[in-house]
Parts: sequence; C-alpha cells; structure tokens
Amino acid sequence: MEDYRLSFQFARVADSVTFNIAEGSGSSDAGFLNYLKIARDSSRECEEATTKAYLRNYITYKESENNWSLLVEINKMLSALMKHLKDKNT
Repeated sequence: MEDYRLSFQFARVADSVTFNIAEGSGSSDAGFLNYLKIARDSSRECEEATTKAYLRNYITYKESENNWSLLVEINKMLSALMKHLKDKNT
C-alpha cells in the first residue's frame, strides 16, 4: 500500500510540473515566472519521492540515478527559462 501512495504522489507532482508550465505559458512574464517557480518546487518533490522510493527499496539504484539525472535536467531548463524571463524584464 505504501509503495502505491508514493507512486501516486510522484505521478501527481510530475503532472504538476507540466500543468504549471502549460498554465503559466499563457500569462504575462511575471505570471509565467510564478508558475515556473511552482513547477520547479514540484520537480523537487519528485526528487524527494525518488529518494524515498530508493531508500525503501521500491526502485533500484540505477532507476533512482536515472530519475535524478532527468530531474536535474528539468531543473536546469526551468532555471534557464526563469533567468531568461527575469533578464528580459530588467
């Protein structure tokens, strides 16, 4: 049961990343920036869920490393877009 709750939470926050990007893309730059911050926070929740899944032996070390690698890339992209929006408006 616990692994189901954790996988459900992971899916929920992973969806939150994409939904916030999509929703914010139709906003002003300032509004979009706020949505991107929420998306970045959600991706960090995915990092924590990955760590918990590994520590509880629900996923392998290789799977956790793959998740972490992908999440690092997502965070880099979000940070770069956030920086672009900030620089554009200064």
